[in-house]
Amino acid sequence: MAGRQLACFITKRTGSRSLTDDPQRSGPPLLEVRDLNVRFGARGRSGEVTAVRGLSFSIAPGEILGLIGESGSGKTTVARAVMGLVRSATGSIRLQGREMLGLSERELRKVRRRLHLIFQDPYDSLHPGMRIREIVEEAMKIHRTGDRAHRTATVSAALEDVGLTPSSRFIERYPYQLSGGQRQRVAIARAMVLDPALVLADEPTSMLDLSLRSGILEILKRHRDTSGTGYLFITHDLALARHLCDRIAVMFGGKLVELGPTEAVITNPLHPYTKLLLQAVEELAPPAPQEPGGYRVSYPSGRVKECCATIDPELQEIAPGHYVACDQDDRSIPDKSLLEKEE
Repeated sequence: MAGRQLACFITKRTGSRSLTDDPQRSGPPLLEVRDLNVRFGARGRSGEVTAVRGLSFSIAPGEILGLIGESGSGKTTVARAVMGLVRSATGSIRLQGREMLGLSERELRKVRRRLHLIFQDPYDSLHPGMRIREIVEEAMKIHRTGDRAHRTATVSAALEDVGLTPSSRFIERYPYQLSGGQRQRVAIARAMVLDPALVLADEPTSMLDLSLRSGILEILKRHRDTSGTGYLFITHDLALARHLCDRIAVMFGGKLVELGPTEAVITNPLHPYTKLLLQAVEELAPPAPQEPGGYRVSYPSGRVKECCATIDPELQEIAPGHYVACDQDDRSIPDKSLLEKEE
C-alpha cells in the first residue's frame, strides 16, 4: 500500500514554469558550485572520510534544483557547505557572483542574509522556549531590519503567506502548541521574512504525513513564483522532486552521478543508481552501500552489477542539459522478471 501511495504521487508537473528547458539560459547563476570537496577527520590519515567529492552544479534565479540521494550520500553536507558551516570544504561556492569559501565569520554573516536553511525536523528546529513571533523575527533582529512595529507586521504577513491564518491566533503561541505541519510552516515563514535570494530546504516534508506534504510543496512553489527565490531542495524522494523541481541532481557516495531536467531524468534515467531510485518508489528496495574503489549496484533480484569500479568518471552531456557520470556503454538495468527466472 505504501508503495502505491508513493507511486501515485509521481505525477507530471502542470501549470508551473520551467526555467531550465534551455541549458544555455542567459544571465549569471544565482549559486555556482565548482569542484566542491568536503573531508572530515585528520587529513591524509586512515580515518579521513570524504563526504563530498568533485561536486559541480549551478542554480538560476527562481529555479528549484532537487538534490536527490539516499541517506549518507552527502546531500546535507552540501547544504551546510553552501551555508558556510563546513570549514573543511574546498573548491568554489559563489553566491550572486561572490566567492564564499574563505570568508571570515563576520563576512559570512552578511552573506547569510541572502540565504536561509529550512531544516528537516520541525520539532527540533524551533526553540521550545520562544514564541512564534520571536522565532520568525529572530533573523530580522540579528540583521537589524526595521523597528519592532515593522518586524511584527512582517511576521504577521509571513505567517499569513504560509497559511497560518489569522496570524493573531498563532503569533504568541509556543511551538508545543502547534502540530507538526504548522511548525514546518513556521520554519518556512522564518525563511521568508528576509526575502532571501536562495533557500536551502533539507528534507522539509520527510517528517510530515503524506496528506500534509502537498500543502508544504505548494507554499514553496508559490514563494518561488512570487519572489523569484532560488531553491536547493534536498530529498531522497523522487516523487516529491518531480512534483516540485525544475531540474534534478542525483548524488551517490558523495558524487554527482546524474543531472538534468526533471522530466528527462524521470522518464529517461541514464545512471543505474537513478534507475534503482525510481524502482524504489514502487518497490521500496534500498540500494547496496558504497564500496571502496567504485560502487556496487544491487538489483532487486540480488544480482550485483559492477559500475564505474575502475575509474571515477566525470559528468558527460548525453542529451541537451542531461549529464551522467558512468563509463559503462550499457547503463540499462535488467528487467526484474527476467532476473527472477534466472534464479
